[in-house]
Amino acid sequence: MTRRRPPYEDGGMSEILQNDSATRLPRQVADAYVDDLVAIDPITGTYLGVAASSGSLPDFSPAGRAAAAELSRTTLALLDAAERLPGGDSDAERRCARLLRERLTAELAVHEADEDLRAVSNIHSPAHSVREVFTLTPAETDEDWAAITERLRAVPAALAGYRESLALGLDRGLYAGPRPTATFIGQLTAWAGEADAADPGDTAGGEPAFFEDFASRGPDSLRAGLDGAAAEATAALRSLRDWMREVYAPAVEGRPDTVGRERYARWSRYFNGTDLDLDEAYAYGWSEYHRLLAEMKTEAAKILPGAGPWEALAHLDEHGTHIEGVDEVRDWLQGLMDEAVENLDGTHFELADRVKKVESKIAPPGGAAAPYYTSPSEDFSRPGRTWLPTMGQTRFPVYDLVSTWYHEGVPGHHLQLAQWTHVADRLSRYQATVGIVSANAEGWALYAERLMDELGYLKDAEQRLGYLDCQMMRAARVIVDIGVHLELPIPADSPFHPGETWTVDLAQEFFGLHSGRPADFVESELTRYLSMPGQAIGYKLGERAWLLGRDNARAAHGESFDLKAWHMAALSQGSLGLDDLVDELSKL
Repeated sequence: MTRRRPPYEDGGMSEILQNDSATRLPRQVADAYVDDLVAIDPITGTYLGVAASSGSLPDFSPAGRAAAAELSRTTLALLDAAERLPGGDSDAERRCARLLRERLTAELAVHEADEDLRAVSNIHSPAHSVREVFTLTPAETDEDWAAITERLRAVPAALAGYRESLALGLDRGLYAGPRPTATFIGQLTAWAGEADAADPGDTAGGEPAFFEDFASRGPDSLRAGLDGAAAEATAALRSLRDWMREVYAPAVEGRPDTVGRERYARWSRYFNGTDLDLDEAYAYGWSEYHRLLAEMKTEAAKILPGAGPWEALAHLDEHGTHIEGVDEVRDWLQGLMDEAVENLDGTHFELADRVKKVESKIAPPGGAAAPYYTSPSEDFSRPGRTWLPTMGQTRFPVYDLVSTWYHEGVPGHHLQLAQWTHVADRLSRYQATVGIVSANAEGWALYAERLMDELGYLKDAEQRLGYLDCQMMRAARVIVDIGVHLELPIPADSPFHPGETWTVDLAQEFFGLHSGRPADFVESELTRYLSMPGQAIGYKLGERAWLLGRDNARAAHGESFDLKAWHMAALSQGSLGLDDLVDELSKL
C-alpha cells in the first residue's frame, strides 16, 4: 500500500497541508504529520509498509535533523489551531492531540539539547536503523530488489550524514560515552565482515559482511548492480568504523559514560511520556527487587533444594529443558506463539484474523543480545515478527525463552502493536504507529508476562523461575539505570554494597549477580542502559501503570468487570504516555 508523498523535500509543511490546514481536526493534523515524516524519513516509511520508501534513506546530518525538528514545530502550531475548531475537543480528538503534543514536545526537547550530535549506542543509532531496515524492506520481486539496490547505494550518504552530526558534536564538546563507543566500533567491524577490529584485513572466523550477504539473496538479473552497491555500503561501514576508532574514540576517552540528572530527566520524559519522580521510581525498583527475590528463592528450592535462585538457574543451564539447533528453536518459538493465539483468542482477547499471524525469526548477527519485535506493515502484507539473537549459540534453555516470547510475541508486543495497526482507521495513523511511547509498549509486554503467570501458563518451577528472573532483570534495570546515571546511594537494606554510591563497575557486578543470563548479555545490557538513559526503566514503571489501570477499572465495575472486554478496549486506544495511561485505562 502506498500513501501520498508530500511535494517537498526540506522538512517544511506540505503544500496540501498549507492549503487546508484551517479545517483540519487534531487527528487529521496527526496523520498529515505522518505523511510528511515519511517523506523525509524513508525508514519510517518502510516500517509502515510504504513501497515508495524502499529505495532511499534519511538524511542523518545536522541539516536533516533540523528539517525533522522544523516539521515538528510546524505541526505543533497547526495543532493549536485544530484544537480550537468545533469538534476538536471530542474524546477521540482530545486523546490524539494530547499524544501528538506530548510526543513532539519531548522529541524537540531532545533535539534542542543536541542529543542527535552524540547518538552512539549498541542498540539504537542511525547506523543501527540503516542496517535493520533492510531486514524489513520488501524483497520478493525484481522490482523490490531494484529498490533495494538504490537503498544500498544510499547507505554511504546516510552514514556520512551521521558522521557529520557526530563530528559537530565533538566540535561542541558533546560526547558519547567511551563504553558504548567501543562496543559500536566492534559492531561496525562485525557488520563489515571483519573478525578483528585491530586487523581490518582478517576475516577468518567472522560473519559475512551484512550488506553483501543480504544482496547475495537477490536475483541474478540484478547481480552486478546489487553486488556493486553492497560493496559500496560495506566500504561506508568500514570508513565510519575507521573514523570512530581513529578520531571519535580518542576524543571521548576518559569521558563519563553516565549522563547526570538533567539529561536523564529529558530522556526519561522522551521514553516514558511523563515527568517521573526519579527518586520515587528508584525506591520502587528496590521494593520490587525484595519482593521478587523472595519469590525466586521459593521457586529455586523446588528445582535444587538448598540452592539460591541463580544457582538453580545455572543448574538449569546445564540440566534443564533445552532446544537444540537454531532452526529448531525458531520453529519451537513459532509453535509457542501459535499455541498462545489459539488458547487466548475468545477467552481473554478477541483477535481479528490478521492480528493472529506473527512470525518467529532469527536476528542477523552482530547486533545487541536482547530479543526484539518488529510491527506489521499498515496493510499487514508484512506480519509482525519476533527476532532471536543467537549470539553464536545452538543450544537454548527453555526457562529463558517462554516468558520472553510471551513478552515479545503473544500476548505481548505483537497483540498490542498489531491491534493498534488493525484499528488505525478508528484512531489515527499517528496513534497506531509513529506515536508509540516506549514505556506504554514495554509496560504492556511485561504485563503480558505477568498475565500468563496469572492464567497458569507457566507450567512448572523451571518456567516460573525463568519468568521471575525476567521480572528481576526489569527491577534491576530501574535500580541500575537510575542509580548509576544519577550517582545515587545504594540503600542500607541492600544485600549488595549498602551505603556505597553507584558506579558503572558496581552496576555491572550487581546486574551479573542478579541475572541468570550469560556474561555477554549482561555486558550488552549495561551498555544499552548507558547509551539509552531512561528507556529501560519503562518496563517496570509501565507495567505498574497497566496494573493500576486494571485495578481501578475492576474496582469501578465490581463483579461486572469483564477482563476480556477491558483487554480489547485497552489495546484499541492507541499509544499514550504514562501521564495519561492510568487515567484512560481506569475509565474503561
